[in-house]
Amino acid sequence: MTGRPIVFGEVLFDHFPDGSRVLGGAPFNVAWHLQALGLEPLFISRVGDDALGNQIRDAMMAWGMTTAGLQQDSGHPTGTVEVTLAGGEPAYDIVAHRAYDHISADVFPPAVAGAGIIYHGTLATREGASRAALEALLAHGDTPVFLDVNLRDPWWRRDAVLADVGRADHLKLNEDELDVLLPDAAPLAQRIPRLMEDYDLATVVVTRGSAGAEGFARDGTTALAAPRAVVDVVDTVGAGDSFASVLLAGLLRGWPLQATLERAQEMASAVVGRRGATVADEDFYRPFRGHWKI
Repeated sequence: MTGRPIVFGEVLFDHFPDGSRVLGGAPFNVAWHLQALGLEPLFISRVGDDALGNQIRDAMMAWGMTTAGLQQDSGHPTGTVEVTLAGGEPAYDIVAHRAYDHISADVFPPAVAGAGIIYHGTLATREGASRAALEALLAHGDTPVFLDVNLRDPWWRRDAVLADVGRADHLKLNEDELDVLLPDAAPLAQRIPRLMEDYDLATVVVTRGSAGAEGFARDGTTALAAPRAVVDVVDTVGAGDSFASVLLAGLLRGWPLQATLERAQEMASAVVGRRGATVADEDFYRPFRGHWKI
């Protein structure tokens, strides 16, 4: 597979009760990791004409990412998530009507025509404008599509997510999401081949937390990878996004499924040893690039 990865979706700031802000959003995190791995993603999103939007643009430029796909919106603010704590447990309010809900297909950069793969999740399509933009993006030729399921209540509908599955070539989701979307008591080894046939999927990866991940390919190949041992878990925020970025790298570079899952687990196990979903340190990524020969 050739061409650059295109990553479509939300970028936002998590706002915490102590006043701190953390930059994130699953697609943004995936694009960040892909850039660090040398795959030069085109990140398509939308930010407000505000201070937070400027911070996002500056962070991307400092990391060497192109901002050609980052749209600016004068009518809607940059995405935010309000984090509250009740009894020590966090609760999340993913604020509605943010700039990333209004991504426009009218200002896509010419580089979308040279995509090697298109990544998207499910949150950024919660409103009509961004869903229409995604559909326009997917209409660009026969570019393979990678769907990363992220069910965030109340911002998803089962029929819409299953429609996205039907447009995808490669699917990543966790066990809970699989059970919600497609309830079935059968083992994964029976469920996933049926899912792949019903939706004409090339690969499916199911993440299982501490049990690792299982991968399935159209040719009957299967793979299983357990998490690497981690001495100190700082936090698990964004581990799934780092995992997804390596799955994309494997598809673009033609790695075998088993090697791809093992490398994705290796990256995720390293990320949970750091604070936050991304790592602003090139030295963190350098061993992966060297060992994997990216």
